[in-house]
Amino acid sequence: MSAIDAYLSEPWLAHYPPGVSAAMEVPRASVPEAFDAACRQNAERDAVVFYGRRIRYGELREAADSFAAALASLGIAKGDRIALYLVNSPQFIIAYFGALKAGAVVTPISPVYTSHEVRHQLADSGARAIICQDVLYDKVARTGLPLDFVVLTNVAEYLPALKRVLGQGPLGKLFSALNTRPPQVARAPNVLWLQDLLRRHPAKPPAIEFDPERDLAALPYTGGTTGNPKGVMLTHANLIAACVGAQSAFPFFEAGREVVLAFLPFFHIYGQVVIMLNGLCQGYLLILFANPDTEAILAAMERHRATVFYGVPTLYEYLKDHKDTGKADWKRLKILVSGADTLHESTLRDWERRTGSTITEGYGLTETCAISHINPAGRAKPGSFGCPLSNMHAAVIDPETGAFVAPGEAGELILAGPNVMQGYWNQPGETAKAFIDAGGRRWLRTGDIVRMDTEGYFFFHDRAKDLIKCKGYSIFAKDIEEVLYAHPQVKAAGVIGIPDPSVGQLVKAIVVLQGDARGKVSEEDMRLWCRERLAEYKVPAIIEFRGELPKTDVGKVSRRELRDEHS
Repeated sequence: MSAIDAYLSEPWLAHYPPGVSAAMEVPRASVPEAFDAACRQNAERDAVVFYGRRIRYGELREAADSFAAALASLGIAKGDRIALYLVNSPQFIIAYFGALKAGAVVTPISPVYTSHEVRHQLADSGARAIICQDVLYDKVARTGLPLDFVVLTNVAEYLPALKRVLGQGPLGKLFSALNTRPPQVARAPNVLWLQDLLRRHPAKPPAIEFDPERDLAALPYTGGTTGNPKGVMLTHANLIAACVGAQSAFPFFEAGREVVLAFLPFFHIYGQVVIMLNGLCQGYLLILFANPDTEAILAAMERHRATVFYGVPTLYEYLKDHKDTGKADWKRLKILVSGADTLHESTLRDWERRTGSTITEGYGLTETCAISHINPAGRAKPGSFGCPLSNMHAAVIDPETGAFVAPGEAGELILAGPNVMQGYWNQPGETAKAFIDAGGRRWLRTGDIVRMDTEGYFFFHDRAKDLIKCKGYSIFAKDIEEVLYAHPQVKAAGVIGIPDPSVGQLVKAIVVLQGDARGKVSEEDMRLWCRERLAEYKVPAIIEFRGELPKTDVGKVSRRELRDEHS
């Protein structure tokens, strides 16, 4: 069998759960149509619980329809970009679906972005307007961009009355300035308030004709961990296909019955598609958090009898040692999922020892609407991010030559399927570089170095841009980080290559120690630990201790920022 045939034969299909096929039908529908169908079927059921405030599906749909009508009255037309600069809240959901119902394209912005970063995304996307948390308005104003209008909202608008009266609410940990009292915002003709718009406009959205295959729905931006953020063009069909993929990944979920803890940020593609979009289109109940407050999450997990838990590796690493983790019944959950970064094997082992439950690892990109792989239910492999989902095709190529490599060999992961993006916004050159044609398919180059075993399970090695070249050797930063994380006194670690004319690159490890180990563990101690577990050429030549590491919005260690410090 040739290398390409090893992938085209799709060996992973043998591990699919009963009832899940290689190809699942993707309805030809827009996102608003899928949302409306779920709202009609579940009109009297709760869609969201927000710090005690319950909102039914019928109410959520009515608010989204009113907001769509308001946007239409303000001149928003099909294809216009609308930015969402909001924390997780009912307002995010209303603005998201309302904008789509008005025919607009949503471009979510991280609430922790600076005015400089906000300016880049607004300018690059060409957004006409922004829906903004009121406490973030100053950052928008400082961009100096001539937006058509700004819609402000305060987090207290959907809090229960008692929490509004108390003033601070449960959100103080998110921003030092964030509370439930509206800030003083100067009056301006183009500054509006969400609740005023909802009151003034009946729930009659404009009639928009969608072509799901061609019309864009979302324009999220890449995280920028290895370069400048780029706008990712996702159509309605891409997002609907992602929901079908999620349903094939979790065939044991029951429509209208699951209870999901929704604390991962909705501006990020993981929270936006896997939790918010798929959850609401399946009639699930979302227990919504504006910030990942660990104590509140653990309490809500038991109070609301959650059935699903979506997390990221840094959260599981934190929770495995948390004093209250043992109070929750983790075995009762149908599944615990980890995504958005690599789950270290030491975290997985410690988690299972502490809770008696297993974390299921998956994989996806902004460019694939958050998902492409997951470990099959009941047949997970430690260290693997699983098998391609229904409708997805995956293969591994030599990143230099583009030739397919045999199973077991490391190379660049390429993907094809209906939830793969259309391209990068206004960047035809980057789009051309991102795709290759082979075996009768158009493949997305992920930039991730992986390998596939003979059973069709995939294993992550590193980002191609994070590969370290030293003395002619190729060194995966992840391999060294795994060894560092296994040290009982290491809290976090990042590994990068530092340019050096004599060897190409030197391996540098930046390490955060546990609090009680600081000043007691030396560089030589860490080097000895590595030397006992790694080939000599992989042992870090430079070890630096710090109090913290730069991270992305979803908790990944930002190697790009670490490299930039040495550029």
